[in-house]
Amino acid sequence: MPSDRTARDRNIARARLQFLESADPPAPIVPEGIRNSWQRSKYLGIGTDEVVVPYQPDYDRESRLVRAATPVLDRLEQALAGSDACVIVTDRKGWVRDRRVGEKRLSAHLDRVHLAPGFNYAEQFVGTNGIGVALEERRPNVVLGTEHFNERLQNVSCAAAPIRNSVTGRVEGAMNLTCWNGPARTLMAALVQEAAGDIERVMYEFSSSHQRALMEAFQQVTHYGDRPVLCLGQDLVLANSAASARLTGADHRLLHEAAAELGHAPRTRKEVQLTGGETVLMRCRQVDSSAGAAGYLLELAFTDHRSDRDRPRAGFSYGSRSREAQDAGRPWPLPGLAGTDPAWNTVSRTVSRCARTRTPLLLHGETGTGKTALVRAAHALTGATSVPVIVDATDPRAADAGPDLPTGLRAAPAGPGRALILRNVDAVPSDQGPAVARALAAAAAQGTWVVGTLRSAPGVPEPLRRCFVEAAAVPALRHRLDDLPALADCLLRRIGAGVECAPEVLPLLRRHDWPGNIRQLEHALCQAAAGRRTYRIELRDLPPSLHSAGSRSLSAWEASERDTLVQALLEVDGNKLLAAQRLGISRTTIYRKMRAYGITLPARP
Repeated sequence: MPSDRTARDRNIARARLQFLESADPPAPIVPEGIRNSWQRSKYLGIGTDEVVVPYQPDYDRESRLVRAATPVLDRLEQALAGSDACVIVTDRKGWVRDRRVGEKRLSAHLDRVHLAPGFNYAEQFVGTNGIGVALEERRPNVVLGTEHFNERLQNVSCAAAPIRNSVTGRVEGAMNLTCWNGPARTLMAALVQEAAGDIERVMYEFSSSHQRALMEAFQQVTHYGDRPVLCLGQDLVLANSAASARLTGADHRLLHEAAAELGHAPRTRKEVQLTGGETVLMRCRQVDSSAGAAGYLLELAFTDHRSDRDRPRAGFSYGSRSREAQDAGRPWPLPGLAGTDPAWNTVSRTVSRCARTRTPLLLHGETGTGKTALVRAAHALTGATSVPVIVDATDPRAADAGPDLPTGLRAAPAGPGRALILRNVDAVPSDQGPAVARALAAAAAQGTWVVGTLRSAPGVPEPLRRCFVEAAAVPALRHRLDDLPALADCLLRRIGAGVECAPEVLPLLRRHDWPGNIRQLEHALCQAAAGRRTYRIELRDLPPSLHSAGSRSLSAWEASERDTLVQALLEVDGNKLLAAQRLGISRTTIYRKMRAYGITLPARP
């Protein structure tokens, strides 16, 4: 009689073959975590009979993760000497950084399947395996023999656990224990989690020492003066307001790389070109702690080279051949915003320049494109401490500034370092146009940066047209779909909790028209993040309306029917027969309704 374990292995192997040969989800006998990983692996097209993984021979063998793991691995290597087990450490992306093996036969097998330092064992390359699943789901797991997606891994079992940074909570890597198949290894998960915890404690000791040294160095330099200062460590970024207002996350990476290239010189200077094309002179010194090099302290000097042709001219200039238009292909990042589309770069440059020169500006674009967000970011980039005052022409009382629009504009705080936004300029009543124009001119005369926003530039009433020196168009989201990944990341960072989009989500987002633009995208991502079941947003988490590509407006009843149909399909992973049974309709009706509403489920055939 076969043992319970042997029978289970056969059932799992049979369920795997059935899953690979059909469009149906894995059988319920397969553990949920393994089922999910199989489906991801199949969607990515992972091979099942050969292990093909990328190789990266050059990597930092003295990284903080490797240094923290070394004493733990040394101890485990002694304990596992002569056994049929090995321990492995990878970084957060699945690159194997160290391996200790108890016997030669297992070592030779792991070499044949490329589970060795320098190779990548992320799920996207190998399919279901202990390392890949632990990093993908951010939690400990065990993958036994036949549960592996690739056949060449099915004679071993493995347990893995993520290694987290105790300070930031970010996953830094994974600890893995692999051994030959045999009797159930009940202690595998406990052993690997204990080892991961040991590495986390060593890393915390490194971090706390490094962070104390960086904080002390930062406080010493910023105690006097207001020049831009940036302190960069492995998991810590410190910046004063003068630096944070003009630097992005991409700039931090550039400056960190430049500082690392300078080596251990005690104090040196270097010019660095930032992502927006601006040049900064960086004075750098390395900060050391009792645990070694902690990071770098950077004192910055921005060099703003502006010629006469960049200064605004009197009159309403629209679509002029400015330097912003000529440099449209170069990114121009603003704090809290994202995108590198040429049209977005152009308007970002124009708004930034007008903010610096206090040039009255008219911004036009569809609702939700980010006009007010652009003004806020450019205003903050000038170093201003106040936020723009917003007065809406359609509802001036909402600003609590006065009974009518001219009074509200005159009551707004004015002066250098202030900004005033008049929303919906085209909604200004014709009888109030002259009074509104006088109020805007008075604010501009006191040094206030005046900005007007509306949907279409031709809608500006004539008395107000002369109030604005320049105009710029903010592109609709459907015209800058290449920016969707960066926009989604930026919006999800605001939501927090380490939320990210699964790979299959972005193609679906690109197929949508986004009539509500960035505001609609943010609302959809907030909904999806609130209802997600894992650490990331998957197709099933998106609002039902995003799974429909219909070209006509739907009635309330039609929208409800579409949402019900999409929800039923998502709950059964796209199986039309099961969805039809749940809804009490025929499968033919399911297909007809899907065509009528333009419903697509790209993850399933």
